[in-house]
Amino acid sequence: MEFAFSDEQEMIRASAEGFLANVSDCAAVRAAMVTEQGYDSELWQRLCSEMYWPAIHIPEAFGGLGLGFVELTILLEQMGRRLLCSPFFATACMATPALLLAGNEAQKNAWLPGIADGSVTATLAFTGGNGWSAEDVHATAIAEGEGYVLNGTFSHVIDGHSADLLIIAARTPGSTGEAGISLFAVDATHAAIERQWLPTMDQTRRLARIQLDGLYLGADALLGEFGAGWPDLERVLQLACIGLAAEQTGGAQQVLDLSVAYMQERQQFGRPIASFQALKHRAADMMLQVECARSASYYAACVAQEVLDPQGDGQVAAELPLASALAKAQCSETYFHCAAESIQLHGGVGFTWEYDPHLYFKRARASESFLGAPAWHRERIASVILGEQP
Repeated sequence: MEFAFSDEQEMIRASAEGFLANVSDCAAVRAAMVTEQGYDSELWQRLCSEMYWPAIHIPEAFGGLGLGFVELTILLEQMGRRLLCSPFFATACMATPALLLAGNEAQKNAWLPGIADGSVTATLAFTGGNGWSAEDVHATAIAEGEGYVLNGTFSHVIDGHSADLLIIAARTPGSTGEAGISLFAVDATHAAIERQWLPTMDQTRRLARIQLDGLYLGADALLGEFGAGWPDLERVLQLACIGLAAEQTGGAQQVLDLSVAYMQERQQFGRPIASFQALKHRAADMMLQVECARSASYYAACVAQEVLDPQGDGQVAAELPLASALAKAQCSETYFHCAAESIQLHGGVGFTWEYDPHLYFKRARASESFLGAPAWHRERIASVILGEQP
């Protein structure tokens, strides 16, 4: 297929590239890294009030711009290039799709306008261990009176310590696999919720552990049908994989650019090391992998757009499981390979604190495992191809 951005999409890309180059440079990233919150609140408000980015794929009826997942992918790729420290990914790629896919009109009206104007940040809490499948939903939800009581612990919750809204997945006691899972929208400041920030290898993105101790929620907190939330949660996770793949593509492109720029400056034997054929080959291999990752990312974004569009093409939307798994696997491996190569091509200074490749290397490693490692996604692709999954 032939893919090209429209004039409007190209304007979005160019404006995002220019804006982030100014506000998310090396100094800004390093300043945000040392804070417990993990991002600059003033910059976040600028992203919301000046650029309107959190609103980009929220329908106009709920205060959004009414654009699609392709436009969201364009932004995420540029954010990945600049290692933007913000709650955007968790809010836009994990919580917002859950509300769009599983929420009723009242729930969308209650939360989406705040997300669109930036006054509400949100995230998704679903895994209680180190896995990313339905079996890893360990928290429990028991129907009690007209509401529900939730208990359990969640790990790997992006920006979970600072989010205003939590989308929580829990299962009925005794249920296993994909059965019995429900989704809930919860005010994160509830007294029965304990949140703990966890220092991690990637200092540009915050993770948290969340503990629920007898959390009572009214019936209006339930997203969709009680005990039947896995299909929606699965689609949300697949959409999040596509968003993360876009970030990884941007990061891979940036470490390639950093490497080429350094190779043109570094002199050895009286000439730039960029003139050495062996290093040219390594840079060319990086470029080839980046272009392959970009193609996988863009195609998956087109599929995701059909999933979120009420009038979308059902046949294209049915490709979501394969498209998301392929994009995540390809982009994860590309990013890690390019980040590792960048450190090598920078030579002795490549792993030092003063240079940036180590920041991208840490993000590449962390994002490679988040939402499933490449081998896990390839196993899922193989299962579909071999007819082991519907």
